[in-house]
Amino acid sequence: MLEARSLSRVYGSTTVVDDVSFTVTPGRVTGFVGANGAGKTTTMRMLMGVLGTSGGEVLWNGAPITAEARRTFGYMPEERGLYPRMKLHEQLVFFARLHGLGADDAAARATSLLGHFGLEERRDDVLDDLSLGNQQRVQIAAALVHRPSALVLDEPFSGLDPTAVDSMIELLRAEAGQLPLLFSSHQLDLVERLCDDVVVLARGRVVASGTVEDLRARGADRYPRRPRRRRRRGLAARPGRRRGRRRRRVQRRGQPRRAQRARPGGRRRGPRAGPGGRPGAPAVVRDLPGGHPMSSRRTTGLWRVVAAREVSTQVAARRSGSPSPRSSSAWSRSWSR
Repeated sequence: MLEARSLSRVYGSTTVVDDVSFTVTPGRVTGFVGANGAGKTTTMRMLMGVLGTSGGEVLWNGAPITAEARRTFGYMPEERGLYPRMKLHEQLVFFARLHGLGADDAAARATSLLGHFGLEERRDDVLDDLSLGNQQRVQIAAALVHRPSALVLDEPFSGLDPTAVDSMIELLRAEAGQLPLLFSSHQLDLVERLCDDVVVLARGRVVASGTVEDLRARGADRYPRRPRRRRRRGLAARPGRRRGRRRRRVQRRGQPRRAQRARPGGRRRGPRAGPGGRPGAPAVVRDLPGGHPMSSRRTTGLWRVVAAREVSTQVAARRSGSPSPRSSSAWSRSWSR
């Protein structure tokens, strides 16, 4: 039985693994699940002794683990640890001999694993000649070639096609039926399909653990939906915004709304334009100079109100024959500023 007890790893002021504890039981498959950067690879490296611990300990069969016990483990790292210019069969035999197998036993074991993954015909090819998926298969075979006492696999299904995934699952069930097996994966459907127990990591901490049935029965946490804020309406809103806000429209007696959008100069471009700009534009708009705010499309919102009042003042002064309190030229100069 492989057990992690209060494992921690600190880099400077950053804690990447914080008090992680779980147990990998023989005969049961444990899945390591978490987002990128959750601490899965760091924890596996501490289990294998590749990385030292800042706190906690690793136990094997109830006792602190030793280097001799770790040599019997099968480990598949995140980065491929094979020789790129070495032949496949020779490479697997070499790793088997490093773990103490005899020459004949190592050769037979290597041939059996290559045949299981459909790579027996390419036994004399070098690793660089294979695709990434086939290189992943060879990496898995290297972790199994010495008949390990425990398996720690970091992303073993990465880059495999569905056929290779099914072959890998079949091989793991045959080879590691009675072994402690820990593997990490982002493919939750495979975790649910293959694993008996699941450990979920988030920001270096265990946030959930248990059997697949227990975690499925708990369900996901539900949070109340935040109510939407109502947008402010009226003159305080930004002029010209249509979505969710009302635009201020000003309509005086005898003055249609389209007169407020007359183009500068009092005329509209196009064959249908009348003598005063838009068809039906009143004389009030036709008589305005080109720089007047009411003759520009830039006039929106509150400026429409102010400009309409100015137009009414000028019309009343023109009809009575008295001078306007503020001429159009003054408005044009102030608008141009």
